[in-house]
Amino acid sequence: MHVVHSKSAPEAIGTYSQAIKCGQTVYLSGQIPLDPGTMQLCSDDIKLQINQVIDNLAAVCQAAGGSLANIVKLNVYLTDLSHFPLINEAMGRYFDMPYPARAAIGVSALPKGSQVEMDGIMVLS
Repeated sequence: MHVVHSKSAPEAIGTYSQAIKCGQTVYLSGQIPLDPGTMQLCSDDIKLQINQVIDNLAAVCQAAGGSLANIVKLNVYLTDLSHFPLINEAMGRYFDMPYPARAAIGVSALPKGSQVEMDGIMVLS
């Protein structure tokens, strides 16, 4: 087991690691739209929040020796499921086929007032 850490992603705001690598599998902790430099929400705009979350995930993937293309399972948490089409839009920009398996879950609240959080599993070649 190996702890993965990226200075290009937000520091953990609790008792967890950004990711844990076990063999060729990397378990990515949830990312919210924190700006890594300020540790504040990047914006109130949901589109910008989605982009920041994916950028944060990409930074952790890179620190683990992979990229978004290595994500096999992605979990998306939204405080408003009407934003689901925006998730599809962003995934079309950031991911290529074959897209990862995915779940989208509506939740009542997320840390720091975020509107979106994502976590996932990555498998390295």
